[in-house]
Amino acid sequence: MALDLRLDGAVALVTGGVRGVGAGITGALLDAGATVVTCARREPERLAQGVEFQRCDVREPDDVEQLVERIAGRHGRLDVVVNNAGGAPFADAATASANFHTKVVALNLLAPLTVARCANAVMQQQDRGGSIVNISSVSGARPSPGTASYGAAKAGLDNLTASLAVEWAPKVRVNALRVGMVRTEQAQLHYGDGEGVEAVGATVPLGRLAEPEEIGACVAFLASPLASYVSGATLAVHGGGEVPAFLAAANARHDKE
Repeated sequence: MALDLRLDGAVALVTGGVRGVGAGITGALLDAGATVVTCARREPERLAQGVEFQRCDVREPDDVEQLVERIAGRHGRLDVVVNNAGGAPFADAATASANFHTKVVALNLLAPLTVARCANAVMQQQDRGGSIVNISSVSGARPSPGTASYGAAKAGLDNLTASLAVEWAPKVRVNALRVGMVRTEQAQLHYGDGEGVEAVGATVPLGRLAEPEEIGACVAFLASPLASYVSGATLAVHGGGEVPAFLAAANARHDKE
């Protein structure tokens, strides 16, 4: 079997693919040979060469349906979908409004389901089917204080991935990436100045935050023929995770002694 990571001739949609992790994913799919369409609520100031942009609010089912129809109508197919759009600001669960929590879950769980459903309708009619990759988070697999509804939505996305992989097989493969901390344009908003980013990176076993391109490379793998027998999987891309707090406490105690 040839180790084929190429996506020549494939048409890919990356939601929220204009900056941060999304830009890394878009770039990786372009490098693999795919035609890439990305979408966001607002048109970006800059867009990578060769990328097609479509305005769309992925929380609105009518917008999503029209987006997928436009892509399929223009390109004749849709082979890869990456549900990357998501996120949530820090907010205490007890004091954040019910509307806040509803919007977070809508963006991070219901929107990927809507996009996947519309894409699946196209992919099921194609000889080669298609591949859907959901961008999940380590927040869905551990406590997520300050972003509780976001963590809960990502946990739901992991389960949704496994369920859709069963329902839509064998034509459509559905997988997810459980992403850890990434060095993006907004990293300092979350982790402080440069020293803060380095300090946070030191808590990861690999000693640093991921680069967006590294997330993109994993997406390209799951979308490629090389992953033709991978479906229903959630791939951890977190640099080894987090060093358990009890080890840090134990080491600090030993250092004092």
